Amino acid sequence: MTTIAIQDNVDEIFSDARRMQVQAIERLEHGNIRDAAEKAWCATKRATDALILALTGQEPGPTGLTSDCLDDLVESGRATNSLQRRYYSRLSQLHGACFYSGACNRHTERRIRETAAFIADAQSLSGG
Repeated sequence: MTTIAIQDNVDEIFSDARRMQVQAIERLEHGNIRDAAEKAWCATKRATDALILALTGQEPGPTGLTSDCLDDLVESGRATNSLQRRYYSRLSQLHGACFYSGACNRHTERRIRETAAFIADAQSLSGG
């Protein structure tokens, strides 16, 4: 894949992440916090995949591979511990606890809303 093709794909994935975040806020405003949490998690995953693609030239695929690649980027100094912590927080709390278990808490809405900042930070780290 050429550098231009990779960048086009990175841009498309970040765009998808932002669309998912907009949908998360819409679902939150309609009172469906579980669906909002899952959409915010999806936005987080997509933004992380875009970051990984931008920095490595490879899109990771399933969540386990995304997690491994993000850990490698942090270890190499190409991503921040803060982004890593926020990624795992969303994986655990938005995707696992709230969406799957229905265990949404007083921090869920904040995590959903702050996903926009996660996307922006991932894009900044990607060089975009």
